[in-house]
Amino acid sequence: MCAQATRLSELRVKSAKPSEKDYVLFDGAGLQLRVRSNGSKLWNFNYRHPITKKRINMGLGTFPEVSLAQARKKTLDAREVLASGIDPKEIRDAELQAKKAATEHTLQNIATSWYELKKDAVTPAYAEDIWRSLTLHVFPDLGGTPITSITAPKVISLLKPLETKGSLETVKRLTQRLNEIMTYGVNSGLIPANALTGIGSVFKKPKKKNMPALHPDELNELMVAIANSSIKRTTRCLIEWQLHTMTRPVEAATTRWADIDFEKRIWTIPAERMKKRCPHTVPLTDQALAILEAIKPYSGHREYVFPADRNPHTHCNSQTANTALKRMGFEGRLVSHGMRSMASTTLNEHGWEPELIEVALAHVDKDEVRSAYNRADYIERRRPMMAWWSEQIQKAATGNLSVTAVKRTHDNTAVAR
Repeated sequence: MCAQATRLSELRVKSAKPSEKDYVLFDGAGLQLRVRSNGSKLWNFNYRHPITKKRINMGLGTFPEVSLAQARKKTLDAREVLASGIDPKEIRDAELQAKKAATEHTLQNIATSWYELKKDAVTPAYAEDIWRSLTLHVFPDLGGTPITSITAPKVISLLKPLETKGSLETVKRLTQRLNEIMTYGVNSGLIPANALTGIGSVFKKPKKKNMPALHPDELNELMVAIANSSIKRTTRCLIEWQLHTMTRPVEAATTRWADIDFEKRIWTIPAERMKKRCPHTVPLTDQALAILEAIKPYSGHREYVFPADRNPHTHCNSQTANTALKRMGFEGRLVSHGMRSMASTTLNEHGWEPELIEVALAHVDKDEVRSAYNRADYIERRRPMMAWWSEQIQKAATGNLSVTAVKRTHDNTAVAR
């Protein structure tokens, strides 16, 4: 008959010395004390999994933080759970995860992790808008709530006042962003399902509004207004640059000298600054190059073609052109983004190829293979179209009213009149 194993005593546990290798002291009932070579002492409950029958070590803490008596109590509790056919380690881990979720896995913390990935997939301006909307409308009330406790009723209650106020576009964007955050939580294993799926259907839908844009016949009015306005020279150049290149406000505002190839007469906008995250190349006309010559004395030594007033080391705000157009009296009639519509309408009315117009506007070709294959060809095919559009702008400005009306100095440098 086997002799019963001698159980541990507090003195023996305390006096156990480290050796060159880890070793184990047994107390019985599956309780073990692992003495590490570095001197630390770890309690383990060793048992067989109730289903797989595999041996498992369940950590119970370190000595002396957990005494022998406490380790025995934890072992007894674990054995009671095991007797019910349940893995005590799985139960313990689930409880720890729940506690962690309540303190670490808050909506704001998960949103921060999601945003770190999201911001690399959108333009900087859009990323800033995302975070600002969450900070303003969501985090004050729900930021500290565990993601496991985020429910549809809570979010509906939060966003209903915004709907009542008429901020339907804001509500739409917030429901989309919160859904993405919750889906990120599901994919990260933090929650079993997205509790906000379909939540956008309970709110009124915003009516789609076209960007205010002038009719092509009003291009002359715009050019005269720009010429006679009291806006800064750099702002005037920015507006005309955007008009000639048919780019979006943020793309124009963030133009860098390094992206301009004067020899090849092209401007290549990197993917990270484009709405669709694809690089975009703009053939530069004589007029577009003249704008660059006109602004070079102001920013030729800077990184950005259109520097900010307060901090010239960065670019101007994407709303700079909009603000100037409002001061010129075009509020409600034209926004800077609407200048793209003017260009598109004019080019379509005069029979230019719709495909070339769409490429010029950086609307992503659905056939990515064809788009990649024809990219170089499109640049050359777009040059006559872009040149024709620039000539229309210059004609509307009656020649001398545009920044692009240039003369040559004695050293052959182009300057604006």
